[in-house]
Amino acid sequence: MAAVSLRQGDLVWGKLGRYPPWPGKIVNPPKDLKKPIGKKSFFVKFFGTEDHAWIKVEQLKPYHAHKEEMIKANKGKRFQQAVDAVEEFLKKAKAKELAKELAKEHNSSDEKGKKSEGKAKKQTGEKRRKSSDTSSHSPQKRSRDQSPRKRGRPPKDDKDNLGSDSWLIHGHRTLGTEMILKKPSVTYQAITKRLKISEEDSGSTSIQAADSTAINGNIVPTDKKIGFLGLGLMGSGIVSNLLKMGHSVTVWNRTAEKKTTGGFHSELWDEDESTKCELFIQEGAHMGRTPAEVVSSCDITFACVADPKAAKDLVLGPSGVLQGIRPGKCYVDMSTVDPETVAELAQVIVSRGGRFLEAPVSGNQQLSNDGRLVILAAGDQGVYEDCMSCFLAMGKTSFFLGEVGNAARMMLILNMVQGSFMATIAEGMTLAQVTGQSQQTLLDILNQGQLANIFLDQKCQNILQGNFKPDFYLKYIQKDLSLAIALGDSVNHPTPMAAAANEVYKRAKALDQSDNDMSAVYRAYIH
Repeated sequence: MAAVSLRQGDLVWGKLGRYPPWPGKIVNPPKDLKKPIGKKSFFVKFFGTEDHAWIKVEQLKPYHAHKEEMIKANKGKRFQQAVDAVEEFLKKAKAKELAKELAKEHNSSDEKGKKSEGKAKKQTGEKRRKSSDTSSHSPQKRSRDQSPRKRGRPPKDDKDNLGSDSWLIHGHRTLGTEMILKKPSVTYQAITKRLKISEEDSGSTSIQAADSTAINGNIVPTDKKIGFLGLGLMGSGIVSNLLKMGHSVTVWNRTAEKKTTGGFHSELWDEDESTKCELFIQEGAHMGRTPAEVVSSCDITFACVADPKAAKDLVLGPSGVLQGIRPGKCYVDMSTVDPETVAELAQVIVSRGGRFLEAPVSGNQQLSNDGRLVILAAGDQGVYEDCMSCFLAMGKTSFFLGEVGNAARMMLILNMVQGSFMATIAEGMTLAQVTGQSQQTLLDILNQGQLANIFLDQKCQNILQGNFKPDFYLKYIQKDLSLAIALGDSVNHPTPMAAAANEVYKRAKALDQSDNDMSAVYRAYIH
């Protein structure tokens, strides 16, 4: 697209990634949002979506000049809703201008009225003086000229003019003021989750869905075929949301294959996993017989498995991912593993002409089901962009962190913090109990202070109720703590808090709490 002369407030057509040009308005970015380094960009808020992003100037076109061209090229319902939102905005903008004009005219009328009143007063004063001079000769005239008149009351003709349009002037003073000072109350139909894209000086990029209030089914799905390997606590929620948002998905489950081929050994699920593929097929998914078959039939294949060994087996094992990789095929590993494992997988995938992205997720089963995960990605940025509609379906925020291994490191650090915090919560709850304090009162106090958060409340409720149904397996948080400690050792950085927490989780595992929620670490303190 050719460069155009644009400024803040202009209506434009902006192209974001693989999406078609979309109507938007150039606005001021948030104060804390840095402008991308490089080519000139404008911060655009898109209509019909509440999305906003930095868009390069060459990806922008003036709205009015290209309106007919864009409408002819795009016939989708959501696109039309966005155009309708623009027209509604223009109507309200016109109403604002009209209100301002009315205000101007009214103010001008007030000024004229004041001048007229002043002139009338002056004339009345002159008449009174004349009347005073002749009062001894004309008493009847004096009475007529000095008849009382209410101060400030407009002449009759002014009053009549105001009376005929008083509803309009009154409307300006009330409704008009609201239009100027208040944001338009138009409700735009969302077509995607709200986006915020920013690029840091470090080279990392975040694409954030600022508020996942988008209506299910309204994300524009990629036309690429999606594969998904692994239907555990996290994977099941992810696949469900991909299907809800209209993606074409082929699934594969290790347990199902174990029953039919004697293939991969699974330690990942505690339910009857053989039915999971069938449930997703009923929702519109396709079923792959092996990882290789899924990869060969799909453009982008995601995988979410338990640990480094499972991740390697999935790629390098019999009928594994590597056997299905061809030039251009994309593989996205969402497992939480160590940087060395990620680097090894990336190397073998790329050696076959494939494209690799690591994208571990921060969250739990509930967040996975709700499509509110946080995705940490690194590797091939082109794959990251191709996965955008998928990330929007499964998460509220995604971050691109640069080269392969960075996402694994960041994920381990996050889970180290989370695991250590959970151990501290459990320690506090048990200390309250043994010192005769109410655990419920402790939670109530915590919920009123600066430590109040959903995670703390949910995990304390688990302890109070004795309900440790897994939302995040205890065995996996212990695995992540061990990997985080090893990460610290690799750079000679001490992690004493994580090491202490890890020992508590290991004790909980020895008490058969591995397949319970991480909050079951509490039982390590009471036994």
